[in-house]
Amino acid sequence: MTKRIFVKGDKKVLRAWAFYDWANSVYPLVIGTAVFPIFYGELFVESDYIDFLGINYKNTALIQHITSLVFLLLAFLIPILSGIADFLGNKKNFMKFFCYLGSASCVGLYFFDLENIYLGLSFYFLALFSFWASLVFYNSYLPDIAFPKQQDRISALGYSYGYVGSVLLLIFNLAMIMVPEFFGLSNSNGEGSIQAMRISFLLVGFWWAGFSQYTFYHLPQNLNDVNKKDAFKKSVIFSGFLELKEVWKILIKDISVKKFLIAFFTFSCALQTIILIATYFGEQEILWGENEKFLGLILSMLIIQLIAIFGAWLTARVSEKIGNIKTLISLNIIWFILCLVAYFVQYPIEFYIIAGFVGMVMGGTQALSRSTYSKLIPDTNNTCSYFSFYQMSMIVSVVLGTFMSGIVDQLTGSLRNSIIIFAVIFIFGALLLRNVKMKNI
Repeated sequence: MTKRIFVKGDKKVLRAWAFYDWANSVYPLVIGTAVFPIFYGELFVESDYIDFLGINYKNTALIQHITSLVFLLLAFLIPILSGIADFLGNKKNFMKFFCYLGSASCVGLYFFDLENIYLGLSFYFLALFSFWASLVFYNSYLPDIAFPKQQDRISALGYSYGYVGSVLLLIFNLAMIMVPEFFGLSNSNGEGSIQAMRISFLLVGFWWAGFSQYTFYHLPQNLNDVNKKDAFKKSVIFSGFLELKEVWKILIKDISVKKFLIAFFTFSCALQTIILIATYFGEQEILWGENEKFLGLILSMLIIQLIAIFGAWLTARVSEKIGNIKTLISLNIIWFILCLVAYFVQYPIEFYIIAGFVGMVMGGTQALSRSTYSKLIPDTNNTCSYFSFYQMSMIVSVVLGTFMSGIVDQLTGSLRNSIIIFAVIFIFGALLLRNVKMKNI
C-alpha cells in the first residue's frame, strides 16, 4: 500500500478532521443534554431522592457530582496521556481508544436502571470520560493540520458538522420515542418510549464509532519524528511528565497564553456547566403543561443545536472583523445577560426563546475559544501537550462548576439558584479577556 503524504492545509484532511465532530457530537446532544436527562428523570417516578453510598441524594445533585468526579479524574490523567502521546507521536491511537471505549459505554447505557444504579452510573462515567479524553487528541490536531488563517473557519466547520449530525440522529430518536408503535415497540404504560430511549443510546454508540472511521482514515498518524525503538526503551510515563514539564515552563513565560487560559477557565466554569445541566433545569424548573414536558425539552435542545450552526459561523465572521478577543468578550457579556433573564424563566415559551439565544452564542464561544488558543500557542511538535492544558482548564472548570451547582441544588432543592452564580462568572471572564493580546498573523 502506498503511504499517503500529509500536506499541511490540505482541504481533504481538514474536512476529515472536522467530520469527527459529526461522529462524536451525538454523545453530548443525545446523551449529555437531550434524551438521557429525560430518561434519568423518568426513572425517579416515586421520589427525586435515592440512597447512594449511604447518602440520601437528590437525583440531579447525584448526576452532577458523578460528573464532577469524571472531570476530576480527567484533570489528573489527561496531561499524563497527552505527554505520552506527544513523546511517542501516536495521538491518533489514543483518540481511537477513547472513541471506542466511549462508544461501547454508550451501548452499555442501554442497561441503565435504578436496580443496577452502580453499573449504570459506571457506564455514564466511562462514556463521559472517554468523550472528553478523545477531544484532547482531536483538538490538538488543529494547529498541526491547519494554517492560522484557516483555523477559525475549520473549527467552526467542525462544530457545524457536529450540530447537523447530532440533530439528525436526535430527530430519528425523537420519532422513535414519540411513536414507538411505528417502530414495533409496545407502548403499554409508556414502556415503549422508555425502550426507545434505551435504543437511542445504542444508536449513539454505533454512530460515534462508525462515522469516526472517515476521520481516522485521513488523519496523519505521526506528526513528529520519533524513534519508536528508543522511545520504548525508556519509561514513556516518565517521558510524558518531562514533556509536560517543558511545555509548562514555556507556558508560564508566555503571558498571552497564560492570561487566555485563566480567562478561558473562568468562563468555561459557567459555560460548560450550563450545557451539561440545561435539560435538567428545564425538566425541573419549567411549568410544563400536561404531556408537554418531553416534547418541549427535546424541541428546546433542537432549537439550541440548529441555531448554534448559524451562531458558530456568524462568530467566525465577526472575529475576522473585530478580532478574536473582542468577539469573546462580547459573547461573555451576552451570556451574562442570558443568565439574568434565565433566572426568571418559568414557562415553556420563555424557555424556547432563551434556548434560541443560548444556541446563538454557545457554538460561537466553543469554536472561537478553540481556534483562539490554537493561534496563541507557538509553532511546535508538542501540540497535544499544549492542548492538554487547554482541555485541563476546561475540565477543571467543569469540576468546579458542576460541584458548585450540585451543592446549591442539594441545599436549596432548586437548580435555578445556580444561574446567578454563573452570571457573575461570565462577567469575570469578560474582564480577564481584556488583558489577552493576540499575535500578529
